[in-house]
Amino acid sequence: MSTKNSSFLEESIFKIRPILLIAFAVLTAFFAYEASRVKLSTEFEKMVPLKHEFIQNLLKHKDELSLGNDIRIVVEAKNGDIFTDEFLQALRQITDEIFYFDGVDKAKIQSLWTPNVRWMEVTEDGFRGGEIIPPTYDGSAELLEQVQNNVLRSGQVGRLVADDFRSAIIYVPLLDQSGANKKLDYKKFSMALEQDIRNKFQSEHVNIRIVGFAKKIGDLIEGATGVALFFVIAIGITFVLLLLDSKCIRSTSIVIFCSVVAVIWQVGILTLLGKGIDPYSMLVPFLIFAIGVSHGVQLINEFAVESHRVNFKLEAARLTFRALYIPALLALVSDAIGFMTLWTIEIHVIQDLAVSAALGVFALILTNLLMIPVLLSYAGASPAAINAMNKKLHAKHVIWSKVAKFATPKVATVSVIIAAVGAGAGLYISKDLRIGDLDAGAPELWPDSRYNLDDKYVNDHYSVSADVLVVMVETPADSCTKSAAMEKMDRFMWHMENVEGVQSALSVVTVSKRVITGFNEGNWKWAALTRVQDIINNSVQTVPGGLVNTNCSLAPVIIFLDDHKAETLDRSVAAVQEFAAAENDPDVATFVLASGNAGVEAATNETIEHAQNMMKILVYGVVSILCLIAFRSIRAVICIIVPLALTSILCQALMTILGIGVKVATLPVIALGVGIGVDYGIYIYSRLKGFMEEGLELEQAYFETLKVTGKAVCFTGLTLAIGVGTWIFSDIKFQANMGVLLTFMFLWNMVGAIWLLPALANFLIRGRIPKKG
Repeated sequence: MSTKNSSFLEESIFKIRPILLIAFAVLTAFFAYEASRVKLSTEFEKMVPLKHEFIQNLLKHKDELSLGNDIRIVVEAKNGDIFTDEFLQALRQITDEIFYFDGVDKAKIQSLWTPNVRWMEVTEDGFRGGEIIPPTYDGSAELLEQVQNNVLRSGQVGRLVADDFRSAIIYVPLLDQSGANKKLDYKKFSMALEQDIRNKFQSEHVNIRIVGFAKKIGDLIEGATGVALFFVIAIGITFVLLLLDSKCIRSTSIVIFCSVVAVIWQVGILTLLGKGIDPYSMLVPFLIFAIGVSHGVQLINEFAVESHRVNFKLEAARLTFRALYIPALLALVSDAIGFMTLWTIEIHVIQDLAVSAALGVFALILTNLLMIPVLLSYAGASPAAINAMNKKLHAKHVIWSKVAKFATPKVATVSVIIAAVGAGAGLYISKDLRIGDLDAGAPELWPDSRYNLDDKYVNDHYSVSADVLVVMVETPADSCTKSAAMEKMDRFMWHMENVEGVQSALSVVTVSKRVITGFNEGNWKWAALTRVQDIINNSVQTVPGGLVNTNCSLAPVIIFLDDHKAETLDRSVAAVQEFAAAENDPDVATFVLASGNAGVEAATNETIEHAQNMMKILVYGVVSILCLIAFRSIRAVICIIVPLALTSILCQALMTILGIGVKVATLPVIALGVGIGVDYGIYIYSRLKGFMEEGLELEQAYFETLKVTGKAVCFTGLTLAIGVGTWIFSDIKFQANMGVLLTFMFLWNMVGAIWLLPALANFLIRGRIPKKG
């Protein structure tokens, strides 16, 4: 056996093959056990940028405000209105049931049955009020009429009661912890809502609708678990295609097995680190499997070539490792470090995705790059595979001879011009790319999903939407209802209600105006804020909880928005900041953003907007530096990176055309696409450089490169595309969007490597690669 040109690493690996296989089996069993204990991670805090100013302000007042995390249970009367004993009893039972749920802020639940929701009227004897449904309620026609009058006098029409009186809402704020101080489990909570609320109480008379962050996340998890089926389908399709290509069931099985083992290792290591899988990182195992198969294709392709040459499986395995370990290691390290650039985005779900993907790629270095050659050294290639490779090597390669013309000067010039025009068109289209959500409802889910249909019902039948922006008005202690602070809040509310996309605003000022109107025989001409402090003090004695804190140093203004689309949030936040810049006075009142679900989304959008360009610079910078270290040529770096950049530009244009915004679910796509797509260029350029060092001219060198690795690169692109392409059929819209975008990037990166890389090489490296010896 020849050991000429072998490295110390190669010698070490193939001398201890049995030990490596035993260690491999033990580690796989250990990580499989750990992977079986993996948990779904759904903490609210992971979904938001905790270091953003808005979220810091929110957390500062977390004991005094809702964290923007609540649900609304809509109880709808299928026949008639809500003023029937049958409906009100169902509403009472649901209110009682939700009270005992873990993670519910029981003191702040609001329903027609809770004592904190009251009615009030002005009589000749003064104010009179009470609970909307009185303790003496017995279902009689007389008391039903009284309930109806109480609802009309309560100011809850459009808020807890639908405008058409056909449904009522139970408002349920959530805590960030459930029983025994554990983090609220959104999957479990959502399942409880389905089993103990919707399934239990929905009937031929009553329909149940549920909206809110916890329910959205629960539905995401429910749909995302179907990804496991897509994973099995992807394995099956990949196995068949790889078998058809390699003609060897042994090597095909080894590649599939090692790629699945890498996924097991990745999940097992995550569990050891105390991390789980969330709806966003649930897609990473697909990527790891696809990357593993893509590198495995290169390995078994090279192994078949070497088996044809030496006809000795151990020597063929060593030659395969020797030929590919440097470009494969470079590609995998580029993948891992490229993924880690996502860590710069200070949103935990994205950072966890970065860690998960990087761990999976590092696992591939051992499971695929190391173990596939070792296993092949025992299994060998089948005679059918060797014969097929013999035919390939002696075939005329008509297709590759035509593709090789991409390296000729005339075709290269045309190719570069086409690429430049494509880049220009892509940049022009992508200037309209937006940050954040572009659709109403929950854009992570399909428009016809149960959650989005429920959300649409709320928006259509209530005067206030589920999209709430809360501005925190901070004042000195015991000063939130002082005349000067109230006057500022009044002007602020008027300012915001004239912003496009804002439905209405609510604060302690609203209560004060209503009570003052009551003091004046209910005449709405008096619905104005007074400057007389004694009158203000009397008017705010019965302010509902949540509109002022206990020491009157905080008075939130609740702003109801039409939706949470990016442009609506941008306008609203800009309007708040404009007012705050002109009116903030620490001695009177300071207007601070933000709470509410819309405030959280606005903070997320700003974080993504500021981070996306830095992430692109880092991922391209890291990949460029690694390629520069490996090939020691800036020209080589340009040949490899430019096709990737073109794909990124075209991907952003595609997002614009498809109406997909840049958000938590789609931001990682660029980093993932670049990190994986660089593999094509590395494999092709390393082969091309090698043939040119042997003295071949560019066109002939590229032809020989295609003969050796062209089919493997194409197969790799198809494998990656199939792996993520199955996501397109997911029940979760953001997974389907990621599937479309990643499939596009993987295929276009493959096209770029085969088409544009040789064209660039024609201008940059022709005649500049020194010959060996």
